[in-house]
Amino acid sequence: MKSMESNSKRLIRVRMKKKSEISGYFHVQKFRKDKRVIIFTVCLSIAAVLWFINALGKNYSTVVTYPIKFVNPPSNKFVTMELPPKLELKVEARGFILLRHKLSLSFSPFVVNISEITKDLTSKSGAYNIQTSGLLGHISNQMGNEINIIGIQQPEYFSISLDSITEKWVQVLPSVQLNFRPQYKLKGKVGVLPERVFIKGPAILLDTLSALYTRPRLFEKLSTDVERSIKIEYPANTEITPDKVTLKIHVEKSTEKELKIPVVLKNNPDSLNIKFFPSEIKVAFLVGLSEFEKITEAQFSAVVDYNEINNETTYINIEIEDKPDNIDNIRIFPETVEFLIESD
Repeated sequence: MKSMESNSKRLIRVRMKKKSEISGYFHVQKFRKDKRVIIFTVCLSIAAVLWFINALGKNYSTVVTYPIKFVNPPSNKFVTMELPPKLELKVEARGFILLRHKLSLSFSPFVVNISEITKDLTSKSGAYNIQTSGLLGHISNQMGNEINIIGIQQPEYFSISLDSITEKWVQVLPSVQLNFRPQYKLKGKVGVLPERVFIKGPAILLDTLSALYTRPRLFEKLSTDVERSIKIEYPANTEITPDKVTLKIHVEKSTEKELKIPVVLKNNPDSLNIKFFPSEIKVAFLVGLSEFEKITEAQFSAVVDYNEINNETTYINIEIEDKPDNIDNIRIFPETVEFLIESD
């Protein structure tokens, strides 16, 4: 019995040993196979890199985009139109150089001297037609020796429009919207200091320019004086001095005033005599305390138009044609009057 158990254990150990030997054999074979794959991959990679390096050493042609900057217009001249911001160039260079160029995120712009490229050209109404092929000499030196510029593809030509620079003084007007607290109003006018500024720019712009405005600004719930510095809006391609002004807004209390003014007829035929009932109306309005005593009946005109009279009614509407500028919330009582036509 013991002999049988001993034989069984020996048999199990022999089987396990054979299994281990077989597993080890396949492991060695797999390692040898993986090693060959790794060596092949490394050799392939080295070959690809060498091929790529060799390819980059050859000359290629391609199209690249370069920024351009125009400077130095002729004395007392101003560029009045937008110039092309970039050029499309057909270039030739070694692959290394072109790859480095493609990977660059920004380039220094080509600088083109306007006075230089227009000095031998004849203008038409201040405009010069420029063929970009004529700029090759100006930009090739700036490109350097590594890249050869074959030609300029876009744009093929462009125009430079020059205008005389002029200067003058112009008035500055406020662009403001004012809202006041109840029983308050503007005293006088919105002040602007300085009242005029010096502007310099193309004659074509300044010849028709009579005034500049401040940036729009809203002031709400005003009950006290306000003083603010605010920038001036001015045309592109011009310069102003100074570029901001001071707004002065004077605020005062307001009160209501009433006046009686006569009703006047216009477009009245000479052969007719027309009487109104009542012959005068009451005008109520808000006025600042500083102007209260200055407002008189002579500053108002209450008018009715004969051409609006018809046979269907004996009443006609009243219009206030003349009134002072420094009053608000004007109201009239009554708004219509009765009329009676008398023939001569």
